[in-house]
Amino acid sequence: MAQGRNRGDPLVRVKIYVEGGGDQARLKRECRRAFSKFFEKAGFKGRMPRVVVCGSRSSAYGDFCTAVKTASDDELPLLLVDSESPMQPQYQQSGNFKPWGHLQDRDSWNKPANTEDEQAHLMIQCMEAWFLADRQCLHDFFGNQFQTSALPGNQDIETIGRQQLFDALKNATRNTQKGEYGKGSHSFKILEKINPKLVFSASPWAKRLSDTLENKL
Repeated sequence: MAQGRNRGDPLVRVKIYVEGGGDQARLKRECRRAFSKFFEKAGFKGRMPRVVVCGSRSSAYGDFCTAVKTASDDELPLLLVDSESPMQPQYQQSGNFKPWGHLQDRDSWNKPANTEDEQAHLMIQCMEAWFLADRQCLHDFFGNQFQTSALPGNQDIETIGRQQLFDALKNATRNTQKGEYGKGSHSFKILEKINPKLVFSASPWAKRLSDTLENKL
């Protein structure tokens, strides 16, 4: 750890390498602002992690691996990406989370040397699943024509398939003034507004991210 810290300084400087924003500078700015706002509302104001927006999912992994190699003693790189597919039971049994097992099986991503499981975090099965934890926010965002009944009735948001989720969001928003849900058009604006506490209650993997930040910041 770096020397000369003042009392109350964070234990480490956390950098979260997150997928999102694609190749567009505007969307990357929106993504960074949205995640930063989400973490601020989650209670980390004054000890915020730095959000590093990487574009594609594979770019996020590559940037994370580079960060691990070059990080100073007081820096902790974290990876945050969509799982893209269901989580197999062996990677989350009894609260024992093993994200690198999933990433190795699905993507052939190796866990970088000198890293821990707590440095990899997954949105199960994609970021949009978090939105279903705060359905009132979706209704407020899209307006009275939003069809809440078109959303999956399953309250276990981590088991909802990616395509099912996107189809449901499009059906629920089809008649709204803001139009059908679009990742580029709406996703980061919604992320800014949702209630993190509802997300952490609905998603054990999101709660794991919160717990990691709470322990490290």
